[in-house]
Amino acid sequence: MADTGKRRISILGSTGSIGVNTLDVVDQLGGREAFDVVAITGNANIALLAEQAKACGASLAVTADDAQYSALKDALAGSDIEVAAGRDALIEAGARDSDWVMAAIVGTAGLAPTLAAAQRGADIALANKECLVSAGELFINAVAEGGGRLIPVDSEHSAIFQSLEDDQHHAVERIVLTASGGPFRTWTREAMAGVTVETARAHPNWSMGLKISIGSASMFNKALEMIEAKHLFDLRPDQIEVIVHPQSVIHSMVGYTDGSVLAQLGCPDMRTAIGYALTYPNRPKLNVERLDFAKLARLDFEAPDEVRFPALRLARTALERGGVQGAAMNAAEETSFHAFCAGRIGFLNMADITEQVMDSMADYGAATTMDEVFTADAEARRRAGEIIAKNEMAA
Repeated sequence: MADTGKRRISILGSTGSIGVNTLDVVDQLGGREAFDVVAITGNANIALLAEQAKACGASLAVTADDAQYSALKDALAGSDIEVAAGRDALIEAGARDSDWVMAAIVGTAGLAPTLAAAQRGADIALANKECLVSAGELFINAVAEGGGRLIPVDSEHSAIFQSLEDDQHHAVERIVLTASGGPFRTWTREAMAGVTVETARAHPNWSMGLKISIGSASMFNKALEMIEAKHLFDLRPDQIEVIVHPQSVIHSMVGYTDGSVLAQLGCPDMRTAIGYALTYPNRPKLNVERLDFAKLARLDFEAPDEVRFPALRLARTALERGGVQGAAMNAAEETSFHAFCAGRIGFLNMADITEQVMDSMADYGAATTMDEVFTADAEARRRAGEIIAKNEMAA
């Protein structure tokens, strides 16, 4: 590819909420004048994917769904945009020669293409939790060997990243991940048993996709973020805390050995973390809402309830056990999420099923290759599926 002097970027998962916000940030920071978009990928929203590809001038557009190839090809007919479909095409998109890759494919499907980008030395803006939850040290090592940088995009991990002082890792006492508490922060466990998909997706502060919204409602998102934080910041499990902060203004904090606590604050808008990841170590000028402290007036905090939100307890179990517990937890939760959305299980059953799968795989040793990660993932999904089917038969 000819050197145009522009930054070459790829967006894995461009049609999701993170991907849409990424393209908005790209437009704010100069669009085609400043960036060459090497590749974008999506799933079933072909109309949006094609619209994005044309608007940003992408060289390659990929749908993860093989059956949607013809639809995407037709939607981009007459353009010079290359079209591809399927798992191998996603990996190829990650392997294409770009400087910076937004890793925003939801679920384990994002692991292989993000790994391909890391291995060739791209800077990875990480919004995919599964890379670290399921693969942990293997993924961290792949980034190090590739020579690129790993910049977190989750608002919580971005806040920690921004609050860490250079050369002061030895003085970090704890990190505190903030959680909004989601739509059921004050609900009883009995009331939560009757939660529907529509009520679970209605987040009070953030505008997010279905998977992340329901993960926030169950606090599984926060649980996965605990495991991510361990790998991102090389922490012990006892250094990772969670606090419920309903306003979602403090995005997370770092506590130091001298008693100081550094926090990153901002309005709940993912474009702030995305812009920081795209321009790091600089800060861009973005058209996002500014905090009005006089209007805000107060910030509230409360301890999380691990009885009503057992996902947090399961994350601590995974951190303490090690092995493939992260992969098992993630795969079982993802399988249970799909079953909940299909009406096959209740909201609270997601944690119960995940815990059963984790317990059944507690003796598995740590994965030493990515193939072993995928094997553990597949086994956990199989076991979760069996539990779901057995529960349906018993109902």
